[in-house]
Amino acid sequence: MLNKLISKVNRASKLLQPIKVYPKGSSIKNDGLSKSHRLMLDMGIIRQANTGLYTLLPLGNRVLEKLISIVDYQLSNIGAQKINLPNLTNANLWAKTGRLKTMIPEIFQVKDRHGASYILGPTHEEAITDLIANIGPMQKNQLPLLLYQISNKWRDEMKPRLGLFRSREFVMKDLYSFDLADEEALKSYKSIDKTYKNILDQIGIPYIVAIGDTGLMGGTMSHEYHYLSSIGEDSVLSCNSCGIHVNAILDDKSTCRNCNQLLEKNSAIEIGHTFLLGTKYSSVLQATCHFNNNRVPLAMGCYGLGLTRIISAAVEILSTNEDLRWPKCIAPYTVCVIPPKENSKEYPATHYADKIIEMLYEKDIDFLIDDRIDLTIGRRMMDARRTGYPYIIVVGRTAMESNPLFELHDINNSQQSNISFDQLVDFFKSTNQVERIKATG
Repeated sequence: MLNKLISKVNRASKLLQPIKVYPKGSSIKNDGLSKSHRLMLDMGIIRQANTGLYTLLPLGNRVLEKLISIVDYQLSNIGAQKINLPNLTNANLWAKTGRLKTMIPEIFQVKDRHGASYILGPTHEEAITDLIANIGPMQKNQLPLLLYQISNKWRDEMKPRLGLFRSREFVMKDLYSFDLADEEALKSYKSIDKTYKNILDQIGIPYIVAIGDTGLMGGTMSHEYHYLSSIGEDSVLSCNSCGIHVNAILDDKSTCRNCNQLLEKNSAIEIGHTFLLGTKYSSVLQATCHFNNNRVPLAMGCYGLGLTRIISAAVEILSTNEDLRWPKCIAPYTVCVIPPKENSKEYPATHYADKIIEMLYEKDIDFLIDDRIDLTIGRRMMDARRTGYPYIIVVGRTAMESNPLFELHDINNSQQSNISFDQLVDFFKSTNQVERIKATG
């Protein structure tokens, strides 16, 4: 059954995970890297390709795919349609909207053999608006139109730092809304705000929503989604009395604009940003709708979520100095099963590992089996703990007893128990039900 159930990618022996092993008793040097950056490098989640450029290795890519699945599910609930825009955008479109001059230092530009200039998109307001303009005037019954993509973006950072926090290439979800007028656009804006909160609630890390700066994007309204962290490069002012949050760049006062109470200043990591754009882009690029025998510019909104930044921020906030920790819903594997070492006293109990993974398979729980049975259980346990799998099941010494017991390690809660197979089944049945409720909530 073991060989039938597990493909090669589910075996630790086949997994591309270059782990950095520190000599016993050595201390981790303060090398200027953030905790998340160092841990993801050390544990083979990412690999640096060049300055500000990283490869997501298999486990890192699994984390990203799980996060994408959460985003896709929540956006489908509000009728958003997924597309895939070209990564290259004609620079003339950016010139028309006026953003080419203001953003030149931050963008990558290339020229084709004919001398035409293109931009490697850090964002796609011009591209999406041009798409709608070329399709032709929208009909009122087509609105609201919500289009989004999840793709690589590029920004020529002056000082790439902190790993995936501020890299030159990153993965972002960008969504664009098109409505007849400002009133309808505000309804779309509020709907997407609620969806963002659903996504972040499922991830499970506390966050705040702050009034943001419209900046170079423009528009009439902006909100930012932040994780509070000392490593954050943004500063947010918060009122503990009325609950308002505002980016410090917008307000240098020490008291709340709403209730006049003292404000608290905290460092924060921006993971999402939304803008109500009005007709800034649609009027210039001629994205319109038929209404009352006229062609009127569409009222737009744009909404970004930095997916690789969310991953890095989650690791930064949850992890210890030595071990990765993940939100359960995006951990690379939910469970790691560790069978006995080959030719050990416990080796005859190996068949229980088959039984356990069959149970996990039937319950649709993703798992990895650490089949490197030439290594001790202790060594494999250390690797699994450092990688941050939420649950580790060890088939060890107690599996040889007349009433076999298995070690269940709840890594996120630092708990360990020796339980029977039936108790193991009950545990994952209840755990799986809770996670499914969270996913659909």
